[in-house]
Amino acid sequence: MLNRQMFEERELRELAPFAAKSARGRGRLYPEAEHPYRTAYQRDRDRIVHCTAFRRLEYKTQVFLTHEGDYFRTRLTHTLEVAQIARTIARALNLNEDLTEAAALAHDLGHTPFGHSGEEALAELMKDRGGFEHNRHAVRIIDFLEHPYPQFRGLNLTWEVRECIAKHATAYDRPLLGGFGPGCPPLEGQAVELADSIAYDSHDLDDALAMRIVSAEDLQHLTIFRQAAADFEKTLADLTLDQRTRRIAKLLIDLMVSDLVATSERAIEEAHVRSVDDVRAAPGRLIRFSDALKPKVAELEQFLRKTVYRHYRIARMTTKAKRFIGKIFEAYLENPCQLPPQYQAQAETEGLQVAICDYIAGMTDRYAQDEYQRLYEPFERV
Repeated sequence: MLNRQMFEERELRELAPFAAKSARGRGRLYPEAEHPYRTAYQRDRDRIVHCTAFRRLEYKTQVFLTHEGDYFRTRLTHTLEVAQIARTIARALNLNEDLTEAAALAHDLGHTPFGHSGEEALAELMKDRGGFEHNRHAVRIIDFLEHPYPQFRGLNLTWEVRECIAKHATAYDRPLLGGFGPGCPPLEGQAVELADSIAYDSHDLDDALAMRIVSAEDLQHLTIFRQAAADFEKTLADLTLDQRTRRIAKLLIDLMVSDLVATSERAIEEAHVRSVDDVRAAPGRLIRFSDALKPKVAELEQFLRKTVYRHYRIARMTTKAKRFIGKIFEAYLENPCQLPPQYQAQAETEGLQVAICDYIAGMTDRYAQDEYQRLYEPFERV
């Protein structure tokens, strides 16, 4: 039987020198005996998958509200796509796949109901109490709000997984480090950042095509779309225009990952990093797109912001979601007795606004909608 020590030895022997090794990590907040046949990062991954916040991602919005249709990505399916892409990147660069997967599965645990509109609403409501940022809240979830173990609060994850979550930065993520110090996250965390961007660029486009917010003709103007069509021309023969367009939207992942792996390999070699601490001390991210691809990705993301995220149907969803969050928050603030007992107890120690924020941030879309009805509809059973 393979045991933990064998896995650790394999990592030390086979992974790149700049990869994070289970046996050389900074440890956990609370000391624990090692597992007989799982490494520390494998154990972290499993703890994340089994936690309450992870299960709730199934009913949290990615872009399109979950009740708008069963086809669209949810925060959970997005997370799984990110994990798959990130592991592909990690494997190609000989990084630690277990740490990469753990960081990917946890990277969106702090998201509110109704996607980024819910986060914006809570950030405004909490502006006098430090605001709200979902990466920081994810760390709060894994360090404090989850409580499956009697010996300590939180999941007691390793420093490296927590650091990757706290420092997760994309066009839509502005991390607040909160005790993790300056510098870049390990390369495994950087792989998750770019996998996150690749996943939402591709699948938000795919969902928009399914919802007919954008058309095949709209995409012909995008440089990266035309490049993918040319690169994969042989695989697109005999397809209708719609089939061809949907296929290219998915092939964008392969195009971006291939560019990223080749570019990152060169960047790592040129930076002469030989350890995780070298990576942290590097002047910038080493996992990145080529200078040739960056403007093409930026053009795609600008198109998504303008055409999809600001579409009138999305705007209606966003406005509605912010209204739900605001009214629920207001109801609890006016009468804290409406909060569940554990949050009333939390309010006494951490303050009412913090307790309300934690409660709402943990809600799924449909729970928040049901709670709104329970609080405001006179004939709704409570």
